[in-house]
Amino acid sequence: MSPLLHMHSIRKQYPGVLALSDVNFELRSGEVHCLLGENGAGKSTLMKILSGALKKDGGSILVEGKEVAITSPHDAQALGIGMIYQDFKLVPDLTVAENILLGREPQKGNSPFIDYKRMRETARETLSLLGEEIPVMARVRKLSVAQRQLVEIAKALSNKARILAMDEPSAALTEKELKNLFAVIRRLKTEGVGIIYVSHRLEEIFEIGDRITILRDGNVVHSCAVSEVDRRSLVRWMVGRELEHEYPKTNLQRGEEILRVENLCAGMLRGIHLTLYRSEILGLAGLVGAGRSELARVLFGADPFQSGKIFLEGKEIQPRSPREAIDLGIGLLTEDRNQYGLIMHMSVRENVTLSNLRDVMNGWVLNRVQENRVVRKYAGELRIKTPTVEQDVENLSGGNRQKVVLARWLFTRSKLLIFDEPTSGIDVGVKYEIYQLINQLAKDGLGVIVISSDLPELLGISDRIAVMHEGTLKEIFSRAEATQEKVMTLATGGIAEVESAA
Repeated sequence: MSPLLHMHSIRKQYPGVLALSDVNFELRSGEVHCLLGENGAGKSTLMKILSGALKKDGGSILVEGKEVAITSPHDAQALGIGMIYQDFKLVPDLTVAENILLGREPQKGNSPFIDYKRMRETARETLSLLGEEIPVMARVRKLSVAQRQLVEIAKALSNKARILAMDEPSAALTEKELKNLFAVIRRLKTEGVGIIYVSHRLEEIFEIGDRITILRDGNVVHSCAVSEVDRRSLVRWMVGRELEHEYPKTNLQRGEEILRVENLCAGMLRGIHLTLYRSEILGLAGLVGAGRSELARVLFGADPFQSGKIFLEGKEIQPRSPREAIDLGIGLLTEDRNQYGLIMHMSVRENVTLSNLRDVMNGWVLNRVQENRVVRKYAGELRIKTPTVEQDVENLSGGNRQKVVLARWLFTRSKLLIFDEPTSGIDVGVKYEIYQLINQLAKDGLGVIVISSDLPELLGISDRIAVMHEGTLKEIFSRAEATQEKVMTLATGGIAEVESAA
């Protein structure tokens, strides 16, 4: 019996880079085939070729044993191929319903007019498969990152795809949303749908996957059943080396107080008290919507606060804009780095120096020699993989984009850095580098706050963990006290028997 999909000897060449070298990939009906590899390994390139977003330079694609030509997304859709991209392909000013059925709008009989009632009903039915009740008339730009991810998934499901490729579908989902997604995947398997699942969260591979194929530097390095491998082997094949510890941690003596928040109230935030010290990493735990990102935005001056006080290095501050916060020495690496952290069509060089141009100016003139020297320095120190600093950041992998954002804040000489979901959509090897960089920032005397939905990550890298629930800070644990059970009990509104650590 022929496989549902066979991509044979796929090759893709960019100027100076061989992105894919004779890659073979096979997908059977009713299976989840996990595609793994570091950022830049070629996973997204292979999926873009399958979806018609990119043209291959060599090789062939067979669907149910027949060779097909996929030269556009329309060709892929006609063949029953659905694609959920890591970078959302949604139209912000259209409604949820309009995005889900974009290009496939139902019409009223034989007229050219759109049947909006049927569109809304279809959108609701599709979202209900995911266990969600997102308002179908809401504009996408008003949705959270997690809600936009679910709309992207619903968009692919509504097309009745026989082959469904998911590129990091869980990156912004809560535990409940992820369980709903896995339930949908299992149901689709029983209907004979073949699913390609791309994820950097290895625990998901063992829960949902049937087979794995691992890419490294554009080549297939291993392919087998999930039951035949363990986590350590996966990491070794992905990064090409052993990682001694998944979460490297440097134990440091914390310094003097750098940040103090007293009885802060802002929007949903109520009575927040916390202290951060130099050379300390403070983790912020909680479910999506608990108020973690809202607190980060207030500290960064992006949102106002109604009452309470904020002290930086012992002096009361009231940042009324991000510009004021930056000048005070506060930096924020946002959860949605593509939309809010970077200007995608600008170069690495331009993005790194954007927030501190005055340091590379001679009067009113930009000193390009000095600017290039600064950017090359950070690119080298952070190991940003780019052919040149003139490369547009939209052409970089997720991990390297995150490093560009970090380089910008280092260039502003920040005293306090807030990381909001710093490793979302980043492979295990680059995650390790990000953890090392965070450790180095603490070692250099900065105060660091890390917001993450990945609880093992927070437990692994934090000195203390503050747990938030519905806009309140429930408890702060020391590293020694914190456990997954204690943190999740408080994050979900329960009561844990703990002793607070200041």
